[in-house]
Amino acid sequence: MGKLDKMTIIGLVAILLTILYVLAAGNILHMLFNPLALIIVYGGTFSATLIAYPWPVIKEIVPSLRILFFPSKHSDKDMEEMIDYLSSLAEKARRDGIETLQAEIPNIKDKFLVHGVQMLIDGLEHDVIKDNLAREIFYTRHNQQKVSGAFRTMATVAPIFGLLGTLMGIVDMLRKLSDPANMGAAMSNAVTATFYGIFSANVFIPIATKLTDHSERDIINKEMIAEGIMAIQQGDVPLIVRKKLTAFIMAHMRQK
Repeated sequence: MGKLDKMTIIGLVAILLTILYVLAAGNILHMLFNPLALIIVYGGTFSATLIAYPWPVIKEIVPSLRILFFPSKHSDKDMEEMIDYLSSLAEKARRDGIETLQAEIPNIKDKFLVHGVQMLIDGLEHDVIKDNLAREIFYTRHNQQKVSGAFRTMATVAPIFGLLGTLMGIVDMLRKLSDPANMGAAMSNAVTATFYGIFSANVFIPIATKLTDHSERDIINKEMIAEGIMAIQQGDVPLIVRKKLTAFIMAHMRQK
């Protein structure tokens, strides 16, 4: 994981302060907590997500939140450092042989790079290494898209369950027309459910967007590493390796 993402913290704090200020100014802050509305909105949203996605995706939802606060290092500077390191590996492989890269594995933190270097050391054929790396990139992209898609699903169904809670509250209110003292509580349930649903959707959507952006950066980084691994196996000189990989920084800049 990388450093703490201050923009995410600022955004979340700004959202909470905005909502709390508006509720306090309208003297309805006491209506913020409503157990029944919480159950119908978040219980329903989670249940719908369970129906839509298999367990391997569901169990990655909470861990993926760490990416929001501690995103992986995929900046231009980080990619330049990776290019420098891959170029140094290419130089060492040409000078001392690919087998000498075994000593570098304990120092490599990127698991994808470790996998690629290990295949080089094991002497696997070019097509085998290329296919394995491409397959790993494909599954990484697929899994990351599923997780971000789960948040988009929650953003879609949360307002619907909020509306359902509102309708249930209105029905309850109509049943108590002869009891004005209890109509307020029923109306509170109805309004609060809608609030929870819309508020949740406006949080889940930015989360999905940020996870998608991180996924795209991660895929570009992995594709660059895969290209570097192929170049090392082909015996390219460090200058050629650098020129091949610099194109990925340009792709990264276009993606930004």
